[in-house]
Parts: sequence; structure tokens; C-alpha cells
Amino acid sequence: MSAEIAALRRYQDIDDTGCRVFQDALELVGRRWTGAIMLAGTRGARRFGEYRAAVAGISDRLLAQRLKELEADGLIRRTVIPTSPVQIRYEPTPDGRELMTLLQPLIDWSHHRRANPTPPPPTPPPA
Repeated sequence: MSAEIAALRRYQDIDDTGCRVFQDALELVGRRWTGAIMLAGTRGARRFGEYRAAVAGISDRLLAQRLKELEADGLIRRTVIPTSPVQIRYEPTPDGRELMTLLQPLIDWSHHRRANPTPPPPTPPPA
């Protein structure tokens, strides 16, 4: 049995529930700015201003919204430090760090495709 056929059979084990869970994960990761925010966190950003500086082009409003969403999804932990003035820290949770690790092969694949684009299929001759 060829490796290609074995791989196709492995995908037959993905049921509708698995497909929906996968789709949910893609929608979470695919939200605009999510990848850049998570990357900033894994590179050491902790304060709101550090995230804003690391994610060029994002508005304060949208950054605050995405941080809240990522916190609700369990990927970012928000910690209030009761100092004067109060400090808020955001850092990736273990799930958030695991997500970034899992995305690395996809990032590698994307770099490879960008460096070696697939040519478009040939145009059929006119009838």
C-alpha cells in the first residue's frame, strides 16, 4: 500500500465532530491579528503597550478586544497587579504556548510554498 493511500485512509477516521472542532480552531487562529498577538506574547510582551508596539497597525480598541477574546478562549492569561497605578499583564497560557508550537509546522509549510509557488494549471486550448 502506498504512503499516499495510507494517508488518505487515516483521514477517513476524521468524523463530523472532529471536522467541526478543527474548523473552530481554524476560525480562532485565523482571526485578524490573533497570530501577531500570540507571537508577541511568546516573544515576551506582557503589558498592553508592549503588545501595541509589537503588533504594528492594530488599534487600541481592536487589541483590547482581541486580548479579551484570547483570554476567554484560554490562550492568554490576564493578571491584575495591585500597585499604584494598577498594572495589567497579559501572557500566553500553557494552551497558548502549545498552540504556537503546533502552528510552527504550518508556518514552515507557508514559507516553503511562498518560496516555491505551485504553477497554475495549464489553460485548456479553445474549442
